[in-house]
Amino acid sequence: MLRFKTVNFLAVLMILLLVGVHFFVGTPWWSYLLLAILWLTLTTVGSFHMRWNYHLKSLNSNPLTKKNCVSLTFDDGPNPEFTPQILTLLKKHKAKATFFCIGKNIEENTQLFQEILAQGHTVGNHTYSHANSFGFFSTQKVVEELMQTNRLANKISGMEMKLYRPAFGVTNPSIAKALQVTKLQSIGWSIRSLDTTKSSEETILKRITDRIYKGDIVLLHDSSEKSVKVLERLLLFLQANHLESVTVDQLLEIEAYA
Repeated sequence: MLRFKTVNFLAVLMILLLVGVHFFVGTPWWSYLLLAILWLTLTTVGSFHMRWNYHLKSLNSNPLTKKNCVSLTFDDGPNPEFTPQILTLLKKHKAKATFFCIGKNIEENTQLFQEILAQGHTVGNHTYSHANSFGFFSTQKVVEELMQTNRLANKISGMEMKLYRPAFGVTNPSIAKALQVTKLQSIGWSIRSLDTTKSSEETILKRITDRIYKGDIVLLHDSSEKSVKVLERLLLFLQANHLESVTVDQLLEIEAYA
């Protein structure tokens, strides 16, 4: 799979080649434009596709696992309305999950954050603000957001979170550098449910159940009634197909806390 540094290296080589050719036979101006468009296209697509590992390495699944396990993950909470409903369903079906929490939501829902941990689920960092402009933040600003969220979680739980889920699934060089500073491990997914779109409950459920296999990580959100309904049916499907939902650290065999 292509990487940002590799693409940059190849782009520089192509520019040098075009310049060299220009001295002998000339090169049309549009050849440079075409190269720029190709670079921009690859970098844009790579920034929005975590499974490419274009800017940084994310752990997206564990295809080598021998256990009939998957991992359900929930972004954007804790949500005072929907997270408790999700916790109830998980407890009912004896399933464990991972919640990638937004710092400001942890701050506003401290007891709910504690309840997630008390029920044996794993928590991870999902930035402090989840701002729409997060992909344009400087490295220092990203570091500040991640550290602020980790400090909040540590103050409440006494544990230092090591796992990070990029906001909107977007990665870039600033985020990559910030993860080097904070020593956080990026966690992606192998199945994106698209439960925050206008798709119906039936469509979202089918999107997951048609693809899910042991070792998969499923991206969901604890922020809507539709996601709760999808989860209820999904847990029944997993049970019927002898698949157990475990936390991502258990599935990936890594440490969730420092």
